[in-house]
Amino acid sequence: MHRTTRIKITELNPHLMCVLCGGYFIDATTIIECLHSFCKMCIVRYLETSKYCPICDVQVHKTKPLLNIRSDKTLQDIVYKLVPGLFKNEMKRRRDFYSEHPVDVSNGSNEDRGEVADEDKRIITDDEIISLSIEFFNHSRLGGAVEDKQSKDQNMVANKRYLQCPAAMTVMHLRKFLRSKMDIPNAYQVEVMYEDEPLKDYYTLMDIAYIYTWRRNGPLPLKYRVRPNCKKMKVSHAQQEGQNSASRSGPESDSASDKAGSPSGAPSTSSSLPSPGTPAQSPHPQLPVNGTPTAAPPTPSRSFTQFGGGSSSTKPRKVTLNGSATSSG
Repeated sequence: MHRTTRIKITELNPHLMCVLCGGYFIDATTIIECLHSFCKMCIVRYLETSKYCPICDVQVHKTKPLLNIRSDKTLQDIVYKLVPGLFKNEMKRRRDFYSEHPVDVSNGSNEDRGEVADEDKRIITDDEIISLSIEFFNHSRLGGAVEDKQSKDQNMVANKRYLQCPAAMTVMHLRKFLRSKMDIPNAYQVEVMYEDEPLKDYYTLMDIAYIYTWRRNGPLPLKYRVRPNCKKMKVSHAQQEGQNSASRSGPESDSASDKAGSPSGAPSTSSSLPSPGTPAQSPHPQLPVNGTPTAAPPTPSRSFTQFGGGSSSTKPRKVTLNGSATSSG
């Protein structure tokens, strides 16, 4: 399972801050010789008195170091998106500056004059409200089925629902919302998708807007689908198989125990062993009393029964009692 690791902005500060001014990059500019980045104003002022990189002492240029620096728009966009409120505050500072010092900035861009809004720059803050649309994901539409365009558009509009949510809301929150609104049982799982790609639970709406380059030209289009929960199905199948195996092994174990307890299953004993009806004999020999030997105990009239046979034996068997041979049967 994927584990989400949250990183504090302070851990990324060494990669987002200028070593010359100690602040976050503004108009990030990179030296092409060593790829170290600084604020544009900071590095321009520094190279007026030096021709070497402030970090690694690599020579930028022998005579004109300003020729070997380049504006880094990608790095600046990363800084604006990672640091909350930085872009808005910078645009406000520029508007205030040019309102107090009116100069001719017709050659500059709107961003230079501070006249770019967050929407135009596609900068999203955590507390911003994002409009989104959610509809059921119909897999048959991807199969190339030809439909009437007007009826298709009507069905799409009828099935869509529109929401306004904070940019920091995660996909997991949206899944829980859909489950509670539609009373979806726990045996089924809800997946939120962008086009035909499932979204991770830890994605926020701001992450989705950045990843899929949402242009703010309409609600953020999301879809959902409901599928049986695979894990629970596997557990239920395993339990059912276990019950079936237990029911199959039950009669077998019972029959095995019956076999073990039945006399026919016991090994046959020797005929010299006394039958259950034979009285117990003393291990000591009978001694004569007053010189007269005692008589042997009478032999039981019932026939000798051997273990393992239910019928009585008619064949007489000889049994030795006190040294004298007697016949039983």
